[in-house]
Amino acid sequence: MRNVARLSKKSYPQMRVTVLEFLDTTIFDLSNENCVAFLNPLIESWNIDLATFCIEIVLNRRVAPGHHKTFEFMEKGPDKTSAEEPGLNEFLHDSLLSADATEEELAFLRTLTFGNKRPTPLYYYRQLQSLRDPLHFQTPGRKPSGR
Repeated sequence: MRNVARLSKKSYPQMRVTVLEFLDTTIFDLSNENCVAFLNPLIESWNIDLATFCIEIVLNRRVAPGHHKTFEFMEKGPDKTSAEEPGLNEFLHDSLLSADATEEELAFLRTLTFGNKRPTPLYYYRQLQSLRDPLHFQTPGRKPSGR
């Protein structure tokens, strides 16, 4: 706290009072001054890219470990509705196609999106087989067999 007091150009007793006031403050009464008192000494520099909303923060090495932080916002489309694809529902209800599917495999199949196309139950079965094909995925420690 002495380093923070020095960087804030405050005495140690003044910084103690600031800390105690902050700790007594509720979230509803928190002011900009409360936040600035703590953040100013911690942040050496910051930059916001308004095109991407990427925020880069360089922390003061004397008071905060882990010197450089970057926060980025990513655009996402609307959440998928809870209704599953009709073809996936048919696949799930056909025990000949889906009886041995694992939860991990089913979770993957549920993430697939298609826009305007509507895949059939057979599509999901083929995806499942493709996931299991050792030619498509390598397991750790096992090299693919060459011909």
